[in-house]
Amino acid sequence: MSEFNSVVGVTGLNATDNPGPGISVIRTLRAHPDFKGKIVGLAYDPLDPGLYPTDLIDSAYLMPFPSQGVNPLRQRLKYIKKVSNLSLVIPTLDSELSAFISLESELKEMGIRLFLPTKEQFDMRSKIRLAEICEKADLDFPRTKIISDAEVLYQLSEEIPLPYVLKGIFYGASVVQSIEEAVAAFYRTTAQWGLPVIIQEFLEGEEYDIVAVGDGLGHIVGALPMKKTFLTDKGKGWAGVTVKDPRLLEITEKFCRTTKWRGPCEVEVLKTRDERYYLIEINPRFPAWTYLCAGAGQNLPFAVAQLAMGMDPTPLPEYKIGTMFVRISLEQIVRIETLEEIISKGEIHYR
Repeated sequence: MSEFNSVVGVTGLNATDNPGPGISVIRTLRAHPDFKGKIVGLAYDPLDPGLYPTDLIDSAYLMPFPSQGVNPLRQRLKYIKKVSNLSLVIPTLDSELSAFISLESELKEMGIRLFLPTKEQFDMRSKIRLAEICEKADLDFPRTKIISDAEVLYQLSEEIPLPYVLKGIFYGASVVQSIEEAVAAFYRTTAQWGLPVIIQEFLEGEEYDIVAVGDGLGHIVGALPMKKTFLTDKGKGWAGVTVKDPRLLEITEKFCRTTKWRGPCEVEVLKTRDERYYLIEINPRFPAWTYLCAGAGQNLPFAVAQLAMGMDPTPLPEYKIGTMFVRISLEQIVRIETLEEIISKGEIHYR
């Protein structure tokens, strides 16, 4: 095995009760015995907790918000490359991926590598096109309706009966029991994420997630399925355990084969009481529970780092069944001068 010495940038350093994936991805990279590189934290807010753990990151930079467009991102990464010799970036937030994808060829010329889906793949797996993918891949999926007008909700009951799930185009999902709840959720969701809104059949069953990496040619480099064992009030997995279920891996393989997926993804599946498996959602990046990869012996972020740098990934072993994660919240002790430096300079260097 050869050591990996590149400088890796990771985004998504927020860590609320709905944490970003960045810290988990960084911890997983650090856990690999061959990782000897440096890690640069890329954050959008000075109070993102991932800016402060000096045992995880070597330096950190504030980034322009995705809403500011591509050019500010281009200029900021150009500066970070000059200062830190950044070699590759692992973006972990849905909202920033379009900009990174559009800049991939330019960044490669700068010497910054990515391993992401193409724009076509990214658009194909969106919530509004999930049914199309499932039909191509011969996968079951909930009845779905895409709407842009709250008035449509009053005519939906025959097509998708209440209760159903109302989802935002990027984030957010609410189970609504009545038309009144649906209308309120519609306006709440569109105020935050815009139009359209996705209405999805509500199904009862067990929730499973699979984190996987596609090689861009229709194969998976590795995949790790887990069952959610504890959910927050936002429906986010706060605990989970790796499971052995060939059907979950089959669904993931079908998705990657149909789309020729390139890069990391999270496949969300619901298994009903009558043993049917429904593909609920595809997230085009690593999930917040990615550190389970390190615990279960299948380090997918390290494989993505290798692929981004044009290296053949180290062969991944079978994952360990029955490996659990249980999330905790910790208080970090930080000197006020550290926060002041990040705010005033937009960056900080620990070593």
